[in-house]
Amino acid sequence: MRIVALAGGIGGARFLRGLLAAVGPQDEITVIGNTGDDIHLYGLKVCPDLDTVMYTLGGGINEEQGWGRTDETWSIKAEMKEYGVGPEWFGLGDRDFATHLVRSQMLTAGYSLSQVTEALCVRWKPGVRLLPMSDDRVETHVRITDGQGTRAVHFQEYWVKLHAAVDAEAIIPVGADTAKPAPGVLEAIAEADVILLPPSNPVVSIGSILAVPGIREAVAAAPAPVVGLSPIIGGAPVRGMADKVLAAVGVEATAEAVALDYGSRTALRGSSNEGGGGRRAGLIDGWLVDTADAAAVDAVEAAGIACRAVPLLMTDVDATAEMARAALALAEQVRK
Repeated sequence: MRIVALAGGIGGARFLRGLLAAVGPQDEITVIGNTGDDIHLYGLKVCPDLDTVMYTLGGGINEEQGWGRTDETWSIKAEMKEYGVGPEWFGLGDRDFATHLVRSQMLTAGYSLSQVTEALCVRWKPGVRLLPMSDDRVETHVRITDGQGTRAVHFQEYWVKLHAAVDAEAIIPVGADTAKPAPGVLEAIAEADVILLPPSNPVVSIGSILAVPGIREAVAAAPAPVVGLSPIIGGAPVRGMADKVLAAVGVEATAEAVALDYGSRTALRGSSNEGGGGRRAGLIDGWLVDTADAAAVDAVEAAGIACRAVPLLMTDVDATAEMARAALALAEQVRK
């Protein structure tokens, strides 16, 4: 079975670890990773979501944080601070620095981000084929209004430095409109037997991937069933502050609302986050909600999306593997 998953960072990576535990060695998993969170720091190209997937599946992640390396030290950051070089709000440990140095050197030498990611994975052996959504530079920015006025800040600044303490007025995937899908992305979607949307942030993770021209259309047109898992449980994000960015695109922070925003592949629907009253193809055939949101099942199914309520808290690998099995089972049901 060929499985394609669109994934962000912590939530996507932890789901993928459960997915690997749920499938057999004969199954092939391709992960299309979000690069909208990418940022240049200290002259280096940093890819937080790609690295979180790679470290998590390769056994090098800091489990408590969910990001960065295990057994990390911070000598370089401390020395940079002594020189008065920031930003201090973004933590890059010494081990993590090595990854960004290798990536940046290879990019400067003319290798594409896809080629660099493949080379980095030779060390980590994540057990999946990890593809960036695009080799082109795409950065997700957030429009806010604070004491400095109305301005756009990089998503990392909004999320990490400001802790999403101010309202997000708009989400702008800068560069996405002219970006191209990375080599292999569209082919993987077209050849997949199952496509999964893990419980990653639907706006700045999955949404940034879908903003690259051609990817959303490929998922909507794919012959394989598409099943998503809700990142919202009981009206709140499982992790992080997804409700802040959902509000910016006019979507309630509920399992039902996120499913309806993705939309059923059986019909076109009016978009809630595209101007001009545009219409776009729906993306999903099936949707899993947590048992706490079982009351949403009927409304989601009324919209043409098969829906089931199952436990969705990723408390450990076994629980996450059960989530993955439920998603694959639902994919088989909607395939028939």
